[in-house]
Amino acid sequence: MQSAQFELHAEIEQRHWWFVARRQILNSVVNAVLPPDANTTIVDVGCGTGANLAGLADQYECIGIDSSSDAIRLAAGRFPQVRFIHGLAPRDLGPIMDRARLVLVTDVLEHVPDDFQMFSELLAASQPGTYFLLTVPADPALWSEHDVAFGHYRRYDLERFEQIWKGLPVEPVFASYFNSRLYPLVKLARTWSRRRGHAAGIAGTDFRLPSSLNNYLLTRCFAGERHKLVRMAHGQKLSPYRTGVSLMALLRRQPGEIEPRVKPSEVQSDLYDPAAELVTAGD
Repeated sequence: MQSAQFELHAEIEQRHWWFVARRQILNSVVNAVLPPDANTTIVDVGCGTGANLAGLADQYECIGIDSSSDAIRLAAGRFPQVRFIHGLAPRDLGPIMDRARLVLVTDVLEHVPDDFQMFSELLAASQPGTYFLLTVPADPALWSEHDVAFGHYRRYDLERFEQIWKGLPVEPVFASYFNSRLYPLVKLARTWSRRRGHAAGIAGTDFRLPSSLNNYLLTRCFAGERHKLVRMAHGQKLSPYRTGVSLMALLRRQPGEIEPRVKPSEVQSDLYDPAAELVTAGD
């Protein structure tokens, strides 16, 4: 992500239906596995401009880390009650990872060239019993200028998502698509954007605040999915959502040694390389 996208997040994430509903879902799933307690530590890796973590800060000890100085500047200025660290996880978290009970990695893995390495390093630095709550953008068919603007390497299907933790000492509590109810509308919007050759919103993204009424209705529709996801977090054996704009997984670290690993060569190729694009632009 570039400065323009972080500025956009800071401007609209307290109001836009996608951000608001996703926070409600994340908060509900976190509460389902960790009763609120000021002595319980939650770490948000790739915390961006901070709103997800700030929504939990009145219930837990919350610490966010991001490699972007722009993101940390905006987060710290908006949410002074939360501790934010400019750096790389897990290296710059030090002993914080030892006491973390839950690690958020929400819409982060798609931004790194080797998601296998990133997740295995985080897992190796955590203690047995630690929960990991992961989200990623789903369905390669939804790829559009919106993904390019945000510096995504890929969108995931469920099989590719599960490969990240396959063979590691984790217990998958659940893995499911979400933002499923609005999937047809998002797919239509992305298809239209591709035909026009540009995104529908601001700063090369599809984010734009709709009218107050539409924003309210979209929030209610999306956030309503939290009830099923919470039941799955509680261990109920329900059929997950079969399609959606995003994917979510709740994992629990199990005992066992972990050697950080790199992405296998046989894994499907990424859709885009933001790093190569930056090099080309600088030539």
